[in-house]
Amino acid sequence: MDILPAIDVRGGKVVRLARGDYDAQTTYSDDPVSVARQFVAAGARWIHMVDLDAARSGVATNADVIGAVAAAVGPGGVKVQCGGGLRSTQAVRAMLGVADRLVIGSAAMKNWAWFESLLADAAIPNDRLALGLDARDGLLAAEGWTEQLELKAVDLARRVRGSGLGAIVYTDIARDGMLTGVNVPATAAVAGATDVPVIASGGVAGLGDVIACRQAGCAGMIIGKAWYEGRIDLAEACRLADAAG
Repeated sequence: MDILPAIDVRGGKVVRLARGDYDAQTTYSDDPVSVARQFVAAGARWIHMVDLDAARSGVATNADVIGAVAAAVGPGGVKVQCGGGLRSTQAVRAMLGVADRLVIGSAAMKNWAWFESLLADAAIPNDRLALGLDARDGLLAAEGWTEQLELKAVDLARRVRGSGLGAIVYTDIARDGMLTGVNVPATAAVAGATDVPVIASGGVAGLGDVIACRQAGCAGMIIGKAWYEGRIDLAEACRLADAAG
């Protein structure tokens, strides 16, 4: 299992939001590249980045920051997965030149035909795309989690069986940034509905979450606030992710 430490960027700075609330922001660093290098030193093979400004506006505001991180960690074989504001084929193609894998969330949920057109586009390798499923009580939410949809996460996970997608990122939005522990049963249900690798996100509180997600069959786990608040040793998390059975 991969551990994907997270760098959420707003205005070029490393921040975290509580439950996606832009008014509940904590700023941790003004140097995303330095933070990324700490992740690499701890043994991370992937870094998860979110352009929070783009998630709101649809404009790739922090693409240069994401590119700088990718350039800094890429020579060591570390890859960057990023999301936020990817709402058009043009935007997806542009960001494929910046990051290794792109997470598409709200735009896919609200325009599934468009997302299927990406999967059918020969110029876009499906394994470089990830489907972002943000859910509350199993039901999906979109537009920065402000819009509740009548769609179940497990149903969309079933739709992409056999698609060759690189990943599904499943986030329990009620737990995101709250340090209350990963919703392992819900994540395992999504993993059981598809053959696409599932990455758990939201609520990581400690090393026990790493073991639980690994045992539940997750392909990866995103760690954000727990590291920034000193609740989790990233190097030990990476070791457990590889060792736990």
